[in-house]
Amino acid sequence: MRRSLVPVLCLALACSAAPSPEDTAALVHFASRYAAAWGSQQPDSVAAYFAEDGSLTINGGDAAVGRPAIADAARAFMTAFPDMVVTMDSLGAASDGRSATFYWTLVGSNTGPGGSGHPVRISGREEWTLGEGGLIARSRGHFDEAEYQRQLQGPTAAAT
Repeated sequence: MRRSLVPVLCLALACSAAPSPEDTAALVHFASRYAAAWGSQQPDSVAAYFAEDGSLTINGGDAAVGRPAIADAARAFMTAFPDMVVTMDSLGAASDGRSATFYWTLVGSNTGPGGSGHPVRISGREEWTLGEGGLIARSRGHFDEAEYQRQLQGPTAAAT
């Protein structure tokens, strides 16, 4: 199910007041550009959205800490999916302006070195803690790993 691009404010958070329209618009713009950076084939572009000592954790794995490590994590996906496109599905923002949940969809073909050649379409979310200057201090990313692996294996995997 595709989510609306209209921001979903205070999603699953106890909020007493919504962010101002200006703050919300700025966060939506930030998140849209962040999604585009993932499809840019420029890993440093993704890392630039993080604080210098920011962190990115994917599915509970080890955190990539600092921009060079975050760029390496982005590079791994970009290498595996040279045609990768990431879109923002929706955005939930807390009233404190310090946290948000970014919902996304990744579409691409696993045609990088050693890839399966199969197309993948997977959706997930990142739970952000925003730091100074509005950059991401911490991102905890989640997606269905089993479904991702099934798609990487292709349609014959589902038949066995």
